[in-house]
Amino acid sequence: MIRYIIIDDEPIAHRIIEGYCNNLPHLEKAGNCYDAFEAMQMLNKEQVDLMFLDVNMPKLSGFEFLKTLSNPPKIIVTTAYKEFAIEGYELDITDYLLKPFSFERFVKAINKTINTVVKNRSATTSSSALKPTRFFIKGDKKYHQIATETILFIEAYGNYTKLYLNDDIIVSHEKISSLEELLSKDNFIRVHKSFIVAIDKIKTIEGNRILIDTHKIPIGQTYKSSIYKLYSSNG
Repeated sequence: MIRYIIIDDEPIAHRIIEGYCNNLPHLEKAGNCYDAFEAMQMLNKEQVDLMFLDVNMPKLSGFEFLKTLSNPPKIIVTTAYKEFAIEGYELDITDYLLKPFSFERFVKAINKTINTVVKNRSATTSSSALKPTRFFIKGDKKYHQIATETILFIEAYGNYTKLYLNDDIIVSHEKISSLEELLSKDNFIRVHKSFIVAIDKIKTIEGNRILIDTHKIPIGQTYKSSIYKLYSSNG
């Protein structure tokens, strides 16, 4: 679960962000703040993984507030002013959402944030204690929440991408390269320009084929060395 706070002086911005977050069950609201000083108090009381931060606020701007924090949570900037983008990235924000932003754009920002939060937790927590990584993907006019441990393999299919899961197949317009960025290299491997497979789901490797469940997946010539490393250490 990722706990978030919203820091914005406009109530309508809170309603929009909360509405989007309510569609993503792995997000949990820790609080609402309408200026930087309320946010400081909130951070002292609550565990916060993510802040939705407006730039243009009274008393203290979003970036001025951010500079006062020694160990800030992940930041998604939400603002109507695109000219602040460069300064925002210099402050190591995760993403920069320009108001008004769509739910689809919001989901992309959340997916990027989930990846960085999980990586940070893995540095301080044993892997067995980590919750499975999850992300959202659009398919069939809906957003599907995908737990990465349910993925068997992913196939690029013309202008689409197919995600083969334990008990489902989801077809999306998302590029296979974008999905590859969301997946841990410890758990997934690119075996062909059109295929990514879950390493722990591989049943057998024979010749130029990988068997996962009943599916035979080709191994591309340029990926053979990566496949060889999977089993060569075991003799």
